[in-house]
Amino acid sequence: MRVYVPLTLSGLAQAHKTGELGPGPLTAYAVTPALREWYVSDDIEELEYAALSRAAAASLRLVAGDPGAARRRVVVAADVADKDASADPDRGLDAASVGEVRLAGPVPLAKAAAVHADADDAEADVTAAAAALGAADLGDDDAQFVVDGAEDHELLWFGVQEIPSLLG
Repeated sequence: MRVYVPLTLSGLAQAHKTGELGPGPLTAYAVTPALREWYVSDDIEELEYAALSRAAAASLRLVAGDPGAARRRVVVAADVADKDASADPDRGLDAASVGEVRLAGPVPLAKAAAVHADADDAEADVTAAAAALGAADLGDDDAQFVVDGAEDHELLWFGVQEIPSLLG
């Protein structure tokens, strides 16, 4: 199963140093039955993009919660055994957790297929979105517009071998 693990750049640096995403448990996103129902598509590429987008939104929350983190969203796509990723069927009904899975233990970085990260030019919008996230959660339409501004930036694809240059 392909999972999308939300991180910050410092989290990616830690994973690169230790050779694993973790420790567990980890929250990730994947094509779950709830995501299939929510997205209403049979196209696996579209569904995986939706899971990646959910992970990017979770990465924004990690950035917002860490004032020292670089203002760039980071998501690692990794392949894990189906048995290693579990979705809570009750949380699947919550719109905020659609596609969410739990990984009980760490994931070896060797299982990573790619890293997705914001380009440098997204930093201003990600910074503004991180600051507006709390107000957006409370229903402020203007704040939600700011958060959506970060989502307008497509995450770039990086090979795992490019992690050192991404961090550098």
